[in-house]
Amino acid sequence: MSHSERSLWAETALLPGGWADGVRVTVVDGRIVQVRPATPPEAGDARVGVLLAAPMNAHSHAFQRAMAGLTERRGPEAQDSFWTWRDLMFRFLTQLTPDDVESITAFVQVELLEAGYAGVCEFHYLHHQPDGTPYDALGELATRIVAATHRTGAGLTLLPVLYEVGGCDGRPLAGGQRRFGNSPERFARLAEEAWGCVGSLPADAGVGLAPHSLRAVTLEGLAAAVTLAADRPVHLHLAEQPGEVAEVLAAHGARPGEWLLDQVEVDARWTLIHCTQLMPHETQALAATGAVAGLCPLTEASLGDGIFDAVGWLAHAGRFAVGSDSHIRIALAEELRALETSQRLRDHARAVLATPAWSTGRVLYEGILRGGAAAAGRASGAIAPGRWADLLALDATATAFVGRSGDTLLDTWIFSGDDRLVTDVWSAGRHVVTQGRHRDRPEIEARYRRTIARLQDLL
Repeated sequence: MSHSERSLWAETALLPGGWADGVRVTVVDGRIVQVRPATPPEAGDARVGVLLAAPMNAHSHAFQRAMAGLTERRGPEAQDSFWTWRDLMFRFLTQLTPDDVESITAFVQVELLEAGYAGVCEFHYLHHQPDGTPYDALGELATRIVAATHRTGAGLTLLPVLYEVGGCDGRPLAGGQRRFGNSPERFARLAEEAWGCVGSLPADAGVGLAPHSLRAVTLEGLAAAVTLAADRPVHLHLAEQPGEVAEVLAAHGARPGEWLLDQVEVDARWTLIHCTQLMPHETQALAATGAVAGLCPLTEASLGDGIFDAVGWLAHAGRFAVGSDSHIRIALAEELRALETSQRLRDHARAVLATPAWSTGRVLYEGILRGGAAAAGRASGAIAPGRWADLLALDATATAFVGRSGDTLLDTWIFSGDDRLVTDVWSAGRHVVTQGRHRDRPEIEARYRRTIARLQDLL
């Protein structure tokens, strides 16, 4: 069997045991096979400045990227909210064709890779035609996501989403929601078809499953989805909005976190998205399960969701990851900055998530490496033998990094820099970003521009 071997050498790198200089990393068939610190470079090595493991983006609705910037005007209601934004989103998605979904997804993945992510967990709930009629192939839109991923080289964990009802009262789906809807029985067929098409991607691609939220699935549907998932990742929106909490409380007599724990066994397979409206006892109980909190600070701020209690979550050894959800802005460093600064604004303090041993940036970055890998069900998250070679390089020659080393490099990137400091990204050894740009950006961007132009004419 032929093997694809490559190596790269970094002036400094963050390894599981800490920072090391002169690190040579050997990759075979997309996996790291050797890591040698204090080693001179060899002929043929790719040379970089600061080398980090690259995280997975834990939560994405790719199609929503095409809406960015279109929802910043107040509607007829006295106060705009998540719910008015959602109405606009439903109207927008009625215009999307399969070709649109593919082109938007590809462009989103390009932007994610350029920001420093190695790949994405795609929370895929746009399944059917605008009137709710299934495509001839139930997994048509899943195949478009896979086609986009073939083009970009991103790592992918595809999460088909079960969406049954319009609320806890069981009301039927209406309007834009009809594109999401499935019975548990039809969803099982759709998920199997979607998972099957992921098999055409490289070996690092993965699959999972997502009951959308406690508002959108019945108890029977939730149980069926968890059973269908088996040992695969399970993702669920949880406690994002006060209105959601009130609806669950009225329907079930318990808050979302309480009710979920009473109904199913939440464990390390689970990623709970947002969690901005948890009470302290829910935070403690859910963190103890080993589930990952999938946080999207920029989207949560955009939608007015609230502030996740990262302090309480980490106090109970909770795992966390970040995603970009609606893609109002795709910016890895900014997601992490917003996560920390939201805690500062709430608590009137600084360096809230730092520990005596690690700086704020180190806590944030190590956290999303571990949590993102868990959310994706992916053997990544560290520069270590046996892991997928999900790697990113920062520009050590940038003026922002003059005189900086160790954890201060992360602090500088996250709190005073931006993703323009990312020079290179590898996803399972695929060198997809060089000099800050995706290898196929011109063609993918051109197709995206045509899509947006057509959609703008329809809105």
